[in-house]
Amino acid sequence: MQLCGRSYVNGEPICVTVAGERIARVEPAWPEGDAAEWPWIAPGLFDLQINGHKGLWFCDPKLTAQQVLTVLETHFAFGITRLCPTLITASFEALAAGVGAIRQACESAPWADKMVPGIHLEGPNISPEDGPRGAHPLNQVRPADWNEFSRLQDISGNRLRLVTLAPETGNAVEFIRQAVASGVTVSIGHTGATPEQVAAAIDAGATMSTHLGNGAHGLIRRHPNYIWEQLGDNRLFACIITDGHHLPASVIRSIVRAKSTLHTIITCDSAGLAGCPPGRYQIESGEVEILPEGKIVVAANPQYLAGSAQLTDACVAYAIHAAGLSLPDAWNMASRNTARAFKVEEHRLARGSRADLALFDWNGPGAPIRIRATVAAGELRFGSLTS
Repeated sequence: MQLCGRSYVNGEPICVTVAGERIARVEPAWPEGDAAEWPWIAPGLFDLQINGHKGLWFCDPKLTAQQVLTVLETHFAFGITRLCPTLITASFEALAAGVGAIRQACESAPWADKMVPGIHLEGPNISPEDGPRGAHPLNQVRPADWNEFSRLQDISGNRLRLVTLAPETGNAVEFIRQAVASGVTVSIGHTGATPEQVAAAIDAGATMSTHLGNGAHGLIRRHPNYIWEQLGDNRLFACIITDGHHLPASVIRSIVRAKSTLHTIITCDSAGLAGCPPGRYQIESGEVEILPEGKIVVAANPQYLAGSAQLTDACVAYAIHAAGLSLPDAWNMASRNTARAFKVEEHRLARGSRADLALFDWNGPGAPIRIRATVAAGELRFGSLTS
């Protein structure tokens, strides 16, 4: 298999030859016509926080392995070759059903196992307060419990690799130490913690911030506060939702400048309602509404968001426009940075790298990204390699 396009790094025409699951060669190309008509080529996107799609949620207690496969396969159309199925705050039974279905899906389909480097457990060990709790159901918020987590880890087949929790939740520091020692990445999020509690969580081994700037009170002290504390600590990667609704452009620019393009991660945090038409929907935590502009809000408190309706490719395009980022910087923030923070292989346009690739059209800042084709582990999973 051969893919030809303009390198997302510098715009130079290249041809990438794939043999099996790996890239065999990357060579300069000389198109007969205008190279500007060629699509761009880049490593596949990797999103740490995807909750489902088109009405299917990974935390649905009735989730089946086939539904998991359906949701996973849908994301190839957005240039995504790796993602972490994300389960938000729910009962133990619902979480167990969700991680069990994901395990079955990965064990039944090798392509799914390659697509899912781990499951993201976002809650239930989060702040119970309005604002930091976001759209998570209050009645299922609870302190960190290593025994409960270990049971879920067994059910998942050791696939729980990322946990979001609030540092102020009961048993948080000891839980973080145990999680990190077991190889699980811990991210701070949905928190109203004091600066001292944030610092204690980082000292215990937390290395990321989940959707920094969101999952927060509507009003906080100007300083000190839990956002500044995370923003100012170089030990944390900052994950941000750049869908055009969650963060103003000025905040995106500020976070990127504080953390640098090497320590900022773009996520879409797409809800299970992503891909659904505008309207009101009932979920576990209550009623939410998809507005005509694609914004998902808590119906009773529209100031609070309930996830995103956008996917990662759209978030990359918006980040370029809003923060003045280059294409390679923004794309790496949604691919290579994610892998680095997650401590898994960084996919590159280089010989020997796993052949996770996206071909796409993009006409510059302000323009959308249109995925033409997605190759995952050397297999064409979406689109066509011919124009």
